[in-house]
Amino acid sequence: MQEQQVIDHLFRHQYGKMVSILTRIFGFKNFELIEDAVQDTFAKATVQWRTKIPENPEAWFTTASKNRVIDLLRKIDADKNRIEKLNYSASAISFTNLFEKEEIQDSELRMIFTACHPELNANDQIAFALKTIGGFSTSEIAAALLIKPETVKKRLTRAKKTIVDRNIDFRFPSKDRLQERLYIVLEVIYLIFNEGFHSNHKKLLVRKELCGEGLRLTKMILSKQELRCGASYALFSLMCFHSSRLETKIDSDFNSINLKNQDRTKWYFPLINLGYNALEKAEDYLDFSAYHLEAAIAAEHVKAKTFEETNWEKILELYSQLQENDKNAVISLSMAIVFIQLQQPEKALEILEEVCPSILGQRSYLYYGVKAKYYQSTGDIGAAINSLNTAITKVANQVEKAYLIKKRDVLLTL
Repeated sequence: MQEQQVIDHLFRHQYGKMVSILTRIFGFKNFELIEDAVQDTFAKATVQWRTKIPENPEAWFTTASKNRVIDLLRKIDADKNRIEKLNYSASAISFTNLFEKEEIQDSELRMIFTACHPELNANDQIAFALKTIGGFSTSEIAAALLIKPETVKKRLTRAKKTIVDRNIDFRFPSKDRLQERLYIVLEVIYLIFNEGFHSNHKKLLVRKELCGEGLRLTKMILSKQELRCGASYALFSLMCFHSSRLETKIDSDFNSINLKNQDRTKWYFPLINLGYNALEKAEDYLDFSAYHLEAAIAAEHVKAKTFEETNWEKILELYSQLQENDKNAVISLSMAIVFIQLQQPEKALEILEEVCPSILGQRSYLYYGVKAKYYQSTGDIGAAINSLNTAITKVANQVEKAYLIKKRDVLLTL
C-alpha cells in the first residue's frame, strides 16, 4: 500500500520536526495539545491520500502543519500578534521563518537537548526523547529500553510534568553542561537507529526510515562545531557501517539473512568508506566512548571479504573492552557468539550461565537463540531444538520467528 508507506516514512521524518517547532511556539505547557495536532495532520493525510499522493508530500505536510498551528492559536486563545512575531533569543523570529530548514534544525536540537535536561530523571530523559524526536510508540520505547510498556507510560507522564512544574526552558545547555548532555543525546539517537537496524516490530525486521533518522540526526549534531567530539563521530561511523548492510539483511521475500550468508558484494561501499573516514576523525578528539569500540567491531565485520576471514580474536578483544566499560546482557550474548566462532563453547556456556533472560525483556528470545548455537556447536541437537522452540514462543517479530522456525526445521532433519 504505497500511500501508507509514504505516510509512515513521513511520520518518522517529520514527527520530531513538527513537535519541536510547535513546542518552540507554544511551550511545553501545551505539549499534549501539540502531540494531538501532529497526530491529526497525519490522520488527515491518511484519509486524503487514499486516492492520490501529493507530488511533494513533505511540502503538503509542512503546509498542513502551519495551518494546524493557526488552529491551535485560536484554540488556546493565544495573542494574535504571536502569529507575526515570536520572541525567542535576542531577535524576533517570524512565524514563517520557523519552518525554514535552519530554524527547523535549531528547533529539533533544542528539543532533543531539552528532553535530555538534567532535572529530568535519567530514565525519563531517554523515554521522552525517543517519543518527541523519534516518534516512538509506547511499545517501541519499551522494546528499545527492555522495559514494560506500563513503565514507559509512567516515565513519559513524569517527564512532561517535571518540564512544566520546573519551567524548563526550550534552549541549548550552557557551555559547561553541553558535553554532559550531548552524551545522553547520542544515546537516544543510537536507540532510534538500533530499532531500525534490528526492529522489534511484529512484521518488519529492518525499518530503514529509523536508520535514516539516526543518520540524519547524527549529521545534524556534527554540523555544529561545538557538538563535534569523538563520540559523535564514532556513532556516525557505526551507523554507516551498519547501514551499508541493510539491503542484504533480508531477501526479496522478506526472509532474514544472517551475517554469514549475506552477499558481501552488495554491501554499499560508499557508506563503508564514510564510516572509516568518521572513525578516523573520532581519533582526533580526546574523548573515548563505547561507540568507538562498537564502530571498531563493525569495521572488522565489513573489512572481512568472507565470513570465514573474520578476525574473531580482534572482535573478542574489542568486546572485552566494551564489557569492561558497560557490562550488559546484549554484550554478553555477543561475546558468547564470538567464543562459539572461536570453537570455545565452554567459555560461551560460562557467559550464558551468568545471563538472566528476563532482563532482556521483549528480546529474551535472543538468549535462547544463542543457547541453541551453543548446543549445536557441542553436537547436542535435541537441546538446540528445545532452545529454538523456546525462542520461537518468545519472539514477536514475524520475520525473526520465520528465521528461527527454519533453523529448527533444519535441525529436525539431522
